[in-house]
Amino acid sequence: MSNILASTKSNFGTLPVFLTAISTILGAIMFLRFGFAVGSVGFTGTLLIIFIGHSVTFATAMALAEIATNQKVEGGGEYFIISRSFGFNIGAAIGLTLYLSQAISVAFYVIAFAEAFEAIKPWINSEFGFELTDNRVFSVPALLLLIWLMVSKGANLGVKALYVVVSILALSLILFFMGSTPYSEAFDNSLLFKNVTTDKGFFYVFAIIFPAFTGMTAGVGLSGDLRNPKKSIPLGTLSATIVGMIVYVFIAYKLASSASPSDLVNDQLVMSQIALWGPIIPIGLAAATISSAIGSFMVAPRTLQAIGGDQVFPNRFINFWVARGTKDSNEPRNATILTSIIALIFVLMGDVNAVAEIISMFFMVTYGSLCLISFLQHFAADPSYRPSFKSKWYFSLFGAIMCIYLMFKINTIYAIAAILVMVLLYFYITYRGDNQKGMARIFQGVIYQFSRTMQVFLQKTEKETAEEYWRPAVVCLSKDSFERYSALEIMKWISYRYGFGTFIHFVQGYLSNELKADANNKLQKLIQLAASSKSNVFLEALISPSNTGAIAHAIQQPGISGQPNNTMLFEFKKGERDWLLEIIQNYSLLKVAEYDLCILASSDKGFGYKKNIHIWIRKEDYENVNLMILLSYIILGHPDWKKGEIKIFATFPEKDLKQEREYLTELTSSGRLPISSKNIRVLPIESGVSRKEVINKYSVEADLTLIGFHGSMMKSEKAIELFEGYDSIGNILFVNTLVSKYIK
Repeated sequence: MSNILASTKSNFGTLPVFLTAISTILGAIMFLRFGFAVGSVGFTGTLLIIFIGHSVTFATAMALAEIATNQKVEGGGEYFIISRSFGFNIGAAIGLTLYLSQAISVAFYVIAFAEAFEAIKPWINSEFGFELTDNRVFSVPALLLLIWLMVSKGANLGVKALYVVVSILALSLILFFMGSTPYSEAFDNSLLFKNVTTDKGFFYVFAIIFPAFTGMTAGVGLSGDLRNPKKSIPLGTLSATIVGMIVYVFIAYKLASSASPSDLVNDQLVMSQIALWGPIIPIGLAAATISSAIGSFMVAPRTLQAIGGDQVFPNRFINFWVARGTKDSNEPRNATILTSIIALIFVLMGDVNAVAEIISMFFMVTYGSLCLISFLQHFAADPSYRPSFKSKWYFSLFGAIMCIYLMFKINTIYAIAAILVMVLLYFYITYRGDNQKGMARIFQGVIYQFSRTMQVFLQKTEKETAEEYWRPAVVCLSKDSFERYSALEIMKWISYRYGFGTFIHFVQGYLSNELKADANNKLQKLIQLAASSKSNVFLEALISPSNTGAIAHAIQQPGISGQPNNTMLFEFKKGERDWLLEIIQNYSLLKVAEYDLCILASSDKGFGYKKNIHIWIRKEDYENVNLMILLSYIILGHPDWKKGEIKIFATFPEKDLKQEREYLTELTSSGRLPISSKNIRVLPIESGVSRKEVINKYSVEADLTLIGFHGSMMKSEKAIELFEGYDSIGNILFVNTLVSKYIK
């Protein structure tokens, strides 16, 4: 948070949080639309609305209380919490929509305030001789007066007004509950649970009523003005939520037992017909709506001020302008002016129901985000997440799911529009921002826990038969990671979809601070390189004084998939023998580890155009065939090889040619491999012509050539000659399988 926001003077305790929340919960909708709800869906349906709505708000209040007791909540309230959990980009996208909903709420409550004057319209008509049909006559002047008060006096006046307003609100409710009607005297309580049908539909009514319950987070926006946010936010928010839910249940009962469904639906101020003194209801409505408007007017500019303080907007001047506060108390005067303009636009719309649905969408997104943060924090098990108040993960998950569900049930078009607005904002902020962060640490913790759980699960499961369900889990040890990228490319292709790969950069020497720092720097370069090429390879750096020690360490590397590694890949440059000799001399270690072995011979040609993969087969190493075909198929699955094809070349005595060709054709067709029969070529062994000459001749244009070798050949003094003599062709992958693989 910027220094601008950090300078906010913190004066308020818990009571302003409670009063701001409860005056918003028991506000305009309670007076103007709750009778409509009871008349439309009955007492039972209204109870269902109350409990569904509060299942979301209570879960959100629990999540909010939990998060607020784990971190210092500065200015910006809900925006601060979301942005510090999800990162600035996502937090800003949600924060901007949250700000809009808060700013629009000002208009909503001012429009509702104007409807309090319905009771005096007949008097104006009789006394002054003209009829008022447009409530904007009352709402626009009221908003302008409110703007002047907030710009000139700020939050201190708003909090002082809350005490008066809540007192009037409490008095109006007391007189409402004390009132009675002829209908209530003759009412039969058995009718409470009578089914009531409405043409509008349950979720239409729910959409109109739900904003009444959303006021429970109104006090959170005062976070920057609180002496102890960790205490005031949980206590004030939860108590307001619980008190509000209880009051709404009693109001629903009082309305259902005091007026007929038709009166409840058609008379917006039906509560005044029930109250002991009728005029108190318009007075209470005026007090409640103006207090809610004041509450939203205090919160919305502070959210915008926090967004500007985080340098979210791409323009530096805009950030400075909206974040700037007054010298004495850091009141967000500029943000208040901008909020006033937005509120005035929506006041001129004048439709309470339409504005209510728009507000519901953005509040649902905010509440869903808060619940999701709480759930992910439970799942991530971050040691630094130690809230003094703890919710339950299933409450948070339920709240997040319900928010998404209710958004689409209320209004699918508005829901899609709200989500689309946030997605566009996210990409715009990400594209234009200079120093914005993406996903925050919370997702890293979740991924860590999920990965750990899956690896332990896979380790405990019964291992599949390697011959039938084989997939590559390859470890590559390379000294020349930055001289040649061919090994890293092979690993990228193998790990793209079907396999898993661990690439280890080998730094030779004794472990020291200097060498460790050098290894870490090289590892970071490899990670950046892998990220730019969209590689799924897991990268590591290894320091060892000896080649044998490094190889021994590499083959004991645990598998990143939860299953053990099964293949080792080495790479050397054609014409250079030093590293190749080390591989041959340590072949016995690979046998102990029971690894398949691949040795990549890199040439200056590289992988060419990535169009042709040639596989060479002979009778002596027939067990390598399936592994070479499977590796070729896996490599071909990468987009780099989207125009590639596999060709099989086999060298056999002339008498066996027909039989071997039929076998290879059957193998590839039954295994559903992308190898056409026309790409299978069986060549006779000619006397006086070496096999290397044949390979050099037919694979001169191959982009990758696979050649099998037998393990017994590695024990020969001339083993190194197995990998030499292929000067005419490009990169070669020599393959030796431990056990023949089965192509299903």
